[in-house]
Amino acid sequence: MDDLPIDKIQITGAALASLLHRSSSASGDIHGYLFGHAAVSTHNPLSDHPTTTTSTTSLLIATITSFLSLPSHFPLPPPPPSTSAVLLGWFSARRKTPLRPSLKDSTTTLSLSSSPSLTFTPQNSTLSLPPCLFLLVTTPFQDQLIHTHEYKAFQYRGIAFESKSLTIVNIGPSFRSQYESFTPNVPFPMMDFELRGSNAMVEDKEQESLGYKNRQLKDQKQLDSCAEGFEIGRLSRLMGSESAYTGEIEDLYEKMLDKIHGLSRLVETTNDEVQKQEKRNMTLRYKVAGLE
Repeated sequence: MDDLPIDKIQITGAALASLLHRSSSASGDIHGYLFGHAAVSTHNPLSDHPTTTTSTTSLLIATITSFLSLPSHFPLPPPPPSTSAVLLGWFSARRKTPLRPSLKDSTTTLSLSSSPSLTFTPQNSTLSLPPCLFLLVTTPFQDQLIHTHEYKAFQYRGIAFESKSLTIVNIGPSFRSQYESFTPNVPFPMMDFELRGSNAMVEDKEQESLGYKNRQLKDQKQLDSCAEGFEIGRLSRLMGSESAYTGEIEDLYEKMLDKIHGLSRLVETTNDEVQKQEKRNMTLRYKVAGLE
């Protein structure tokens, strides 16, 4: 069981960014658990060359999707049960230390991986795997103008750590097809453009109708969802002969950017509130467990 090698370790970009942010914003060193999933992937390279022999290889891939952190001066509590992810291992984030595991890291990992109740079976596999991953995060010894982090992943096998490459799952070639199949959809209202002139009287009568006013209000509300403060009449003029005037287009883009910035600030505020609630929940768990 302990000799089952992990061929590839992955971590989602969001999980790594959140982990680095948590380690840099903490008042001191932190550590915690790593959660995710593992699966055996069968790789079968295809070739049109007649002399090429096709060989099938199986790769065990572990993917880190989330983590649970607490200050390093607190001991690691029993890992909480999870139905959506399994315990893959643990991490340690400390500042200005060498990027190599310490004796304490080895002892903690050995204790964690030796627990039979924490073993799990990867997908497409019949063998069990213990939570043997260890992720070390640290900072350079010398202070720099740009805050940077260094990190390295390990698998604990037997009585020693084996260094493993860490792949960030984000927008790489393996996931390019997901972005190439994306179809942009801007929620601008559909508007019918009519030339003024002989149809001017018909337009004026239509503007006086209740249905036209209701449609204008609906279109304005839809436009405000992506460019708040830009009038629907100005958007209609961009569809006709006045569309050559770049001032209207630049103002539309500015309103759209203001809307995006407002949504970004809302996301940041919500994220801060979530992190504060997580800290309050963690403090409550410590009190219940008698760690404080």
